[in-house]
Amino acid sequence: MIKFSILIPTFNNLNYLKLAIKSIKENSKYDHEIILHINEGSDGTLGYAQQESLTYTHSDINIGLCSAINKAAVKISTKYVLYVHDDMYLCKNWDEILEKEIENLENDLFYLSGTNYEVRDIDNQFKPGNSPEQFKPDLFHKFCITKKESDLQGSHWAPHIISKRLWDIVGGFSEEFDPGDGSDPDFCMKLWINNVRIFKSIDKFKVFHFGSRTTRNKKIVKNNGTKKFLLKYGFNPKFFRKYYLNGGANIVYNGPLNEPKDSLIKSIELFVNKIKYFYYKISS
Repeated sequence: MIKFSILIPTFNNLNYLKLAIKSIKENSKYDHEIILHINEGSDGTLGYAQQESLTYTHSDINIGLCSAINKAAVKISTKYVLYVHDDMYLCKNWDEILEKEIENLENDLFYLSGTNYEVRDIDNQFKPGNSPEQFKPDLFHKFCITKKESDLQGSHWAPHIISKRLWDIVGGFSEEFDPGDGSDPDFCMKLWINNVRIFKSIDKFKVFHFGSRTTRNKKIVKNNGTKKFLLKYGFNPKFFRKYYLNGGANIVYNGPLNEPKDSLIKSIELFVNKIKYFYYKISS
């Protein structure tokens, strides 16, 4: 039996958060540790967490996605860390699916992610609705049973799971990327530097995503994550996904990744990235 610590940062998104937690509790085989970070919580989230005896950290203001996740992570007590958005609904038996994946691996040098579906991705006969009030779990569960695809290569999106050991080595999420744009590819790049080569999107681990409801909040000021990533690593996230994660559209997973191969196109694209790097350096 493997238990997970599930980190969920939330920012005044109570109705979606309630549904996300409901899906975890109702669709899990095991009883997992749920840890929230509540940004502000002026919509009643703080009272809800206290009423439900949920583990949480809290800030009076929105401190950003990366800082929020790291604060919640201080309370982790298990060997594995699952990061979930507060506007997601997890499929039935998701934890058993992850457990089997992890047990088949030789070590913890992995990054496993779920397969996200929004309402536009689902056939009309299975559309579950696009709000907590309208959501029909039975339709989504039928969709999960019917929709069978291959596991894919190179995903870097939530929900994703790594070991607590790796989490500590890379230092969690990089807080210079607050409020959040660019933080996912940065997190994967830090894992790559620490010899992680299994980046796998699991088809059976399906998640309904209501479409980044938190990041659409007009109170959140976006950061230029692409620029920050480029200045940190010398190339942009698109280059990283293409040449490191091999994460093009619908590339079937075929095992651990290797070091990027040299090619003329890769060299040209890297050169363009270097020009942008020096431009940003000079103009900043």
